[in-house]
Amino acid sequence: MDKRVGSVADAVAGIGDGARVMIGGFGGAGAPIELIHALIDKRPRDLTVINNNAGTGRVGLAAMIDAGMVAKMICSFPRSSDPRAFTEKYLAGEIELELVPQGTLAERIRAGGAGIPAFYTPTAYGTELAMGKVIAEFDGRHYVQERWLKADFALVKAHLGDPQGNLTYNKAARNFGPLMCMAAATTIVQVSRLVPAGDIDPENVVTPGIFVDRVVEVPHPQQEEDLVRAGAACA
Repeated sequence: MDKRVGSVADAVAGIGDGARVMIGGFGGAGAPIELIHALIDKRPRDLTVINNNAGTGRVGLAAMIDAGMVAKMICSFPRSSDPRAFTEKYLAGEIELELVPQGTLAERIRAGGAGIPAFYTPTAYGTELAMGKVIAEFDGRHYVQERWLKADFALVKAHLGDPQGNLTYNKAARNFGPLMCMAAATTIVQVSRLVPAGDIDPENVVTPGIFVDRVVEVPHPQQEEDLVRAGAACA
């Protein structure tokens, strides 16, 4: 099945109000800036966004928050080098935060993709993050029950892709991408280069095409840190 679409606007079609959206990236590494800004152009509202952090400056995810599109963030690090967009909305009571330890966040997403509704981890036991959650004891140690995370859509950035949706990633830009591809009902991926089917060695495929629904080529993707620096220079 050919999963290519012609533009980033076409790629994000169908993401509507109230959607639950996973967005890849660890800071700027692997952040799908072009897909995010195509979504900003559509302006769906009341989104729940799952990401490692809550954006930097006024670009990418931070721009989504600044535009009032995000009702809830599920993340590990709401504080970045320039967290003003999230901070302003949070202090104004305009955005909800679910704070999740980073390893737990990754495992909740992985569990969503693997069909595991809950698991136990010692992380967060004895803290406010464990309040209201099921606690169990195994071999003399207390563990917190955590639930899977799934989404309606995932926005992911990869390096190479083929028409069937097979993907490779560029070093650390891999981060949450493979897990999110598995945990979303519809996975949308921007790739730096589309290659013909068969050009990616099967041994090098990180995300198989079965987990990908739409692929769009973005030959020269923007980097979040560059955009933030450019914005600061113009301020």
